[in-house]
Amino acid sequence: MVPPVSPAHATARRAQLFDELVTLFLDEGFAHLTLDQIASRLHCSKSTLYTLAGSKDDLVREVTVHFFRSATTEVEAAVARATGTTGRLTAYLTAVGAALAPAHEQFMEDLAGFPPARDLYERNTRAAADRVHELISEGVAVGDVRDVHAAFVADVAASVMVRIQQRAIKAAVGLEDSQAYLELAQLLTEGIGR
Repeated sequence: MVPPVSPAHATARRAQLFDELVTLFLDEGFAHLTLDQIASRLHCSKSTLYTLAGSKDDLVREVTVHFFRSATTEVEAAVARATGTTGRLTAYLTAVGAALAPAHEQFMEDLAGFPPARDLYERNTRAAADRVHELISEGVAVGDVRDVHAAFVADVAASVMVRIQQRAIKAAVGLEDSQAYLELAQLLTEGIGR
């Protein structure tokens, strides 16, 4: 008789599969992959994939959620280690760029072309712009940075972040998303610095 799988083991295996799916999708994109191909790459059965999501579209959405949730944790950890407003803002935007750095061009194109995943990216971009606003407002309140109109600066940042997300920066100037976030961090911190 086979012993039952413990809930902790099942949860760990699920997390491992999602991590492997994120790596696969970041490396190759996802639009061209079938569930059979994904199962083969992960050395699991299709039925195992169906325990994660009911269809390929649902799986892509769940993997995208997992990716952004993990990235948010890493980004906020970087902010927590930083000091001062410009340090925290730089840490935030640099960490966002670092989270996107492993994403192959195909992944970014597939993300932009698949509405549920694109919507998640857009929501995360809006949340990132809100976080930039919060960091700048905190810095202005304590006198750590110039007394700038935090909402305006955050709106400018949001506009650039949306253009990054929509691949417009890549098309216009050739910067990958991760590199564009680094440039944005430098621009903002120098603009609000004393």
